[in-house]
Amino acid sequence: MSQLGFTIRPATLNDVDTLTRFAVEMAMETEGHKIEAESVKIATLAALNDSGKAIFFVAEVGSRVVGSLMVTYEWSDWENGDYWWIQSVYVSPPSRRQGIYRGLYNHVVAEAKRQGDVVGVKLYVYKDNLKAQKTYETLGMKRAPHYIYEIMLTEQE
Repeated sequence: MSQLGFTIRPATLNDVDTLTRFAVEMAMETEGHKIEAESVKIATLAALNDSGKAIFFVAEVGSRVVGSLMVTYEWSDWENGDYWWIQSVYVSPPSRRQGIYRGLYNHVVAEAKRQGDVVGVKLYVYKDNLKAQKTYETLGMKRAPHYIYEIMLTEQE
């Protein structure tokens, strides 16, 4: 247990159900989007079995997981290094405003620095999620000058 009352660790296969539940709850809470738990579980298992896809970190109070995030990678030809993308951030409602996300974030930044080839840490946030934006700014992150455009290939006929 850290001095803050929680610990941070890499997620394991034993965390798959919690990570799945957190993803489903986060999608509904932040974007009003209902996602299918079984497909999220399959994807989460894929990442837990292949750290080249992503890595998850969890925050625990005792043996109870109260928060998590996922890191994915983007290699930059401009920087000849990786950007780490923080995604799927979730802290259970009773554990919010207790430094859980700050602890996860600080752990990711420290781990990225330790790796030596990570040039930056980024994230995207839903445009209406003003609480999250304020949190990220409080931690020293700055809004990037880029917009994200996408085409969802799974939604095309």
